[in-house]
Amino acid sequence: MSPMIDRILDEVRGAWRFRWMALAAAWALCLIGWIVVLSLPDMYQASARVFVDTRTVLRPLLEGLAINSDVDSQLNMVRQAMLGRPQLERVARETGLAQRAITPQELSVLIDKLRARIQIMGGAQEENRQSSGGLFVISYQDSDRDMSLKVVDKLLNTLVEGTLGGKREGSENARKFLREQIADYERRLSEAEQRLAEFKKRNVGLMPGGQGGDYFTRLQNEMDLVKQAEATLQVTISRRDELRRQLQQAVPFVATTPGGAVRPATPGQPGVAVGVGGGDTASRIQETQSRIDDLLLRFTERHPDVIAARETLEQLKQRQKEEIEALRRGDRVAGGMATNPVYQSIQLSLNQAEVEIAALRGQINDRQRTVKELRALVDTVPEVEAEFAHLNRDYDVTRAQYSALVDRLERARLSEEAEETGGILRFEVIDPPASSYTPVAPNRPQMLAMVLLLGLGGGGGIAYLLHWLRPVFNNARSLAEVTGLTVLGAVSMTWLDKRKSEQRVRQLAFAGGAAMLVLVFAGVFVFRGAGSQLLRGLIG
Repeated sequence: MSPMIDRILDEVRGAWRFRWMALAAAWALCLIGWIVVLSLPDMYQASARVFVDTRTVLRPLLEGLAINSDVDSQLNMVRQAMLGRPQLERVARETGLAQRAITPQELSVLIDKLRARIQIMGGAQEENRQSSGGLFVISYQDSDRDMSLKVVDKLLNTLVEGTLGGKREGSENARKFLREQIADYERRLSEAEQRLAEFKKRNVGLMPGGQGGDYFTRLQNEMDLVKQAEATLQVTISRRDELRRQLQQAVPFVATTPGGAVRPATPGQPGVAVGVGGGDTASRIQETQSRIDDLLLRFTERHPDVIAARETLEQLKQRQKEEIEALRRGDRVAGGMATNPVYQSIQLSLNQAEVEIAALRGQINDRQRTVKELRALVDTVPEVEAEFAHLNRDYDVTRAQYSALVDRLERARLSEEAEETGGILRFEVIDPPASSYTPVAPNRPQMLAMVLLLGLGGGGGIAYLLHWLRPVFNNARSLAEVTGLTVLGAVSMTWLDKRKSEQRVRQLAFAGGAAMLVLVFAGVFVFRGAGSQLLRGLIG
């Protein structure tokens, strides 16, 4: 046998000397423990389940139109507030639980126990859901079954009313803030509009055009237009000079034969055309008069086109007189005279060139006058434009902010109306507050068995403690180990028959005492319900 086992057996033999004291201690510990366990009050658990649904049909329809509120944060905030001391004190007062406390210290202890017994489980975060809401389970344990139902019902109402009421209060506060901001920005917008209108009145004629750009852009545009008009004028003058040269070389009239046929021109002698002298000029006079009438419907007498047309008309009338005189002088020539069409075409182009030159000169004068006016305002207009841009920028920023606030107010109104109709958040009570008539705590069978084991262990511990305080040598080996001396021999004790009988009786009595302890445990285990009621009745 190993030394370790020998040592353990020696310790057990030494503690066995105090077995009666160990048995008495075990009896005392078990009886006290069983009485305590049986006197513990029964705990009833009430629970309720509620489902918070945020994935309603109306929610996707309001996407982008209403404010997306964080329902999950609201639920977590209400959940934490439900376990706060102010809310728990309110629950204790409204359910009558606060009547169990007399002093403030007792009320504080009662609130701490109430918080420890309340359990709120579930929600989107615990269920690993992508959306807010989820299934919530609220439970509470109390020695009074009706009280547990009252507390759970109050907590359930707090969860529903706190979430909805908090959202309504938050929406109302948001709308109040938005209304105040809108009124403030409306005042700012009105002031900005008034400043802009007064600035426009003070600077009439100096404001930048809608499409003309700023001052320097308009000045450059006018200068470019002057250059373009001058270049066009030079081209037109060159064309006019060329027409004058051609007109000087052309023959105004040609001779006609008596039969009206055109006589080809010969070198040094014009050709002869068919017709009555002056007939073509008369038709051109009529056309020119018609053109003047048409121009007067659109322009005044001082318009360049009207003036040029009247000059052409006078020239045609003068030419008609000359033709008539020429025809009168040409009675001696057979066939008479007719107007040269080439000459007339050159004359008409010349007249049109003169009109274009007059128009271009007037346009150049106007453009140059505009450039001169803009140059005179070189120190004033840029400052006016800069101030105007600043006022416009302030006005645009204020109007944009005002429009954004109005839009948010409308979205907040839609959100509140949707919440009132239950379109955003919906509470569905799956299981109303309920409690079983069977208590859920304490677990008396387990506790009774633990008391028995603790009693037996405690008795054995007391026996070993007494052995340690009053040790003995059970054999020669242990004596030699302790003293370090050689034991030469040992004398064994011889018991008489009478002593042996007494020893057997004591052993039977000890076994009976231990067995009785187990039997008492069995009785307490079987009749634990009645025993608990009896003890609590005696204590109460």
